[in-house]
Amino acid sequence: MIMNFKDKVRFIRQNIKKTRVRTFMTVLATAMGCSFLIVLASVGYGLQESIVQDALEQQIVTQIDVYGHEDENGNYRPLTLDDIELFDSTEGVKAITRRNQIRQVPTFALDEYKAEVMAVSADFPSEAESGMELSDGRMPENKNEVIVGYHFLNYLSVATEEDILDEETGKIKDEYLYQEEIIGKELEMVVTREVDNDVATETISLTVVGILEQPTKEWVSDANVYISEEIYREVEVFTGTPGGELGVNPDDVENKHMQNFEQVKIYATNLENVQPIVDMLDEENYATYSVVNEMKQINMLFTVAKAGLILVGTIAVIIASIGIYNTMTMAVTERAPDIGIMKAIGANPKTIKQIFVMESSYIGLLGAIIGTVVAYLISYLVNLGLPIIIESVFEEELPEGLLFSYIPVSLVVISVGICLLVTILSGMRPAKKATQIDVLQAMRREM
Repeated sequence: MIMNFKDKVRFIRQNIKKTRVRTFMTVLATAMGCSFLIVLASVGYGLQESIVQDALEQQIVTQIDVYGHEDENGNYRPLTLDDIELFDSTEGVKAITRRNQIRQVPTFALDEYKAEVMAVSADFPSEAESGMELSDGRMPENKNEVIVGYHFLNYLSVATEEDILDEETGKIKDEYLYQEEIIGKELEMVVTREVDNDVATETISLTVVGILEQPTKEWVSDANVYISEEIYREVEVFTGTPGGELGVNPDDVENKHMQNFEQVKIYATNLENVQPIVDMLDEENYATYSVVNEMKQINMLFTVAKAGLILVGTIAVIIASIGIYNTMTMAVTERAPDIGIMKAIGANPKTIKQIFVMESSYIGLLGAIIGTVVAYLISYLVNLGLPIIIESVFEEELPEGLLFSYIPVSLVVISVGICLLVTILSGMRPAKKATQIDVLQAMRREM
């Protein structure tokens, strides 16, 4: 006797209808196991999604920081124009920014207002190419044009001996701060030179043409004044020291004319080019850091965590499979006469085995589908309700967009695959037992 696929399915459904309650409880147990597996693992996926997304939003993913070059003796030297040219010739590089910070705190004056903040030199064409964004104004075009950090105006205050700080916040009170438009105004930058107790100052006029965009991280404050490289060199010439550093005798400075850079950032054309550029820099003994390095470590930790959660969830599915094994064993016993008739009319033992394996697979698939739907519902409720509960109980505001549970398609495929594999294995032994039933004993309803 030959049974096609439709006949096998019809036979299975008829037999399941005879034991609806038992089959329902078995499917329910399987669904619970599959749902537990998905929800448990979704916690790892959710936290990874939140942290990775947060890192991608708060950091420029194509940025590579280069700190210096290591020689054969393990000593590091600062980066020079030769290094910049090497980086610029590398495939996949979009832009290279280079900055130096003046090694003293200049005073910036505007009428009766003053601010003591850091001054940083930058190559503005490369900054623009890298994607530097302004909240107002434009990029500098001449050497005496500057842009200021987003929080610069929080420090530009009236020069007075009064107490201008707020006792609660520690910030300068609003009534002492500069309140007018800063774009187009002229700042007087005052730098100092100290040589053998001889103190001198120089004033350089600068015009503000732009204000930087607010930093993506709320806790970062940017009050710097970004000057041109030409102004930076003027400060070095005036002080006779690298970066205008104080407390250094110009006569003791070596390589006065060497143009070094403290902060160099390489921007790749896209995320795929970051790793090849980093690999090239590592081969050339440059000290580097990129978001890719951080993401690798984060993803590795979460991969281990997700594997552990999936393993724990699999145990629940295995426990549910005991019910399937019991259901299929009882099915073989109850259907012994039917099996005997099938064998008597020439049914192949392989066909009989396939029927019972298909039945256990059917139960597993049905349970996996129901469990997946329930898991998505639980995931939605967890993401909706858990933040409210935590914020009300602990009175702490959670980060925006934090996911406690996230179910990607890959997790569903893995979970359903594990569920089907376990249920098929659970039905293999009863199916094999069905092929070993004696025809005569089966016809007499005996095992």
